[in-house]
Amino acid sequence: MRALRILLILGVILGGLFVAADRLAVNFAESEAADKIRSSQGLDSTPEVSIHGFPFLTQVIGKELDEVDVSIGGITATAGGRDVNVTEVRADLRDVRIDSSFSSATAGTADGSARISYADLTAAAPKGATVSYAGAERAAKGQVKLAGPLAEVLEGAGIEVPAAVKALLGDRQVSTYSTVTLQEGTIVRMKAETLPKLPVPGFDDRLRKAVDYDLKIDGLPSSITLDEVGVTDEGLRFSGTGKDVALTG
Repeated sequence: MRALRILLILGVILGGLFVAADRLAVNFAESEAADKIRSSQGLDSTPEVSIHGFPFLTQVIGKELDEVDVSIGGITATAGGRDVNVTEVRADLRDVRIDSSFSSATAGTADGSARISYADLTAAAPKGATVSYAGAERAAKGQVKLAGPLAEVLEGAGIEVPAAVKALLGDRQVSTYSTVTLQEGTIVRMKAETLPKLPVPGFDDRLRKAVDYDLKIDGLPSSITLDEVGVTDEGLRFSGTGKDVALTG
């Protein structure tokens, strides 16, 4: 019995040492992968990499990882020279195959996602305009609400509004629903459904130019392709999928 007890204790100790070594190895691999993804994808900041599955060492020997999550910060969208944050940029990678030299890897499938809040959408809109949630029915149509004082929105878009025109506009407000679409995977297009008729010739077109605008998402790694955008009560939610996605090299 004493010998059996000693063997059991040794087994627990050795098992603990294996787990510790395995966790040290995965931590080192995550750090190395993060640095390599940053350099190969030209990112401004180092991403967070999480390698799932246990044991890790046997996955390395087989040169295939079950699941890898990558979280990326420092991504921005620009509109009219204004920068806003793109948050929760993630890539969930599955069946990651490592090449024989351990210098590059390819994910069998990849799911990408990102989010822009209403606060950041407002920051990208012309000064004076506010972008907000338009309710479940409008969200299902891919629409958000844009509102603000007419004169302020026009001037916020860089359109000169003479004093006489300001007097005519008074305290009029613009309130419209803008449809959101995604173009070429990196351009968010905002297009107003209807706009009020203005009592000043030529200003209808100017108002349209003010409230219809694009946001260009900058800094996404080439391994993440966004192809869908949805409207939620928290902001815009982007998603995309890919197959045989090269991660490094």
